[in-house]
Amino acid sequence: QVQLLESGGGLVQAGGSLRLSCAASGRTFRRYSMAWFRQAPGKEREFVAANNWSIGSTYYTDSVKGRFTISRDNAKNTVYLQMNSLKPEDTAVYYCAATTSTGRGLLYNEHNYDYWGQGTQVTVSS
Repeated sequence: QVQLLESGGGLVQAGGSLRLSCAASGRTFRRYSMAWFRQAPGKEREFVAANNWSIGSTYYTDSVKGRFTISRDNAKNTVYLQMNSLKPEDTAVYYCAATTSTGRGLLYNEHNYDYWGQGTQVTVSS
């Protein structure tokens, strides 16, 4: 069992930065691929970024490439999402998720994730 707790959300002006954190319980954190998803009001939840635990690769949705960076600290059981050059369209609830899957195609699909956090609100004002 893995429990996830996000933090770091808030209100920021367009062009600003935020860093989200997701603290995980459990001793096998290093064997989970971790991801961030987001859900804007009235929209479906969408993939943002993922980190493959097996090979260390990272993946991003096109709209955040070059602006967001996912990273992890296995010693702290924590995954991060550094968000720079934020835009109003980045406004959403951001969720952390964990899976034992490693296939690139699998990591983009929310249905392949076993554990989810409660979410943290990110609001970007124009």
